Amino acid sequence: MIQPSFQVVLLGTKHDRAGFHCESDALNRYLKEQVTQDMRRRVAACFVALTEDQRIAGYYTLASASVMLNDLPISIGNRLPRYPSIPAIRMGRLAVDQEYTGQGLGGAMLADALERAVRSEIAAYALVVDAKDKATAEFYLHHGFMALPNTPLTLFLPLATVRKTQN
Repeated sequence: MIQPSFQVVLLGTKHDRAGFHCESDALNRYLKEQVTQDMRRRVAACFVALTEDQRIAGYYTLASASVMLNDLPISIGNRLPRYPSIPAIRMGRLAVDQEYTGQGLGGAMLADALERAVRSEIAAYALVVDAKDKATAEFYLHHGFMALPNTPLTLFLPLATVRKTQN
């Protein structure tokens, strides 16, 4: 079987969102009904993985965020400036169309999001995600994320860690 190739780009008005269908009704509804409002209001940016025929195979969103310094593991928080909160980038949503599940697209889109976060000229300490359940948290843990001690479904990956793996 030949693996399809995908191009990840910022969601635009020409992209057909109607055919996208993942296992989560909430994620389907968000892409079809709300994402353009969030983008217009500049509260989120949405990136889509497109097939060669321009079909949306997956998407993720990024937004600015912060993490309270006291919420981080003590070993990490002790090495950071004593600000009440630390700047971060939040991946709010990550979804793969049912037709493309099991092909590594979720991991590829996560890698794309991390690359965008690292390349950003705006300072951010980590990429943060809120996993919807334990299985989703396991996906992020598999990719090197760490859970916040008091909220195990909120995970983060320091961007310095990503930079080290790129060198």
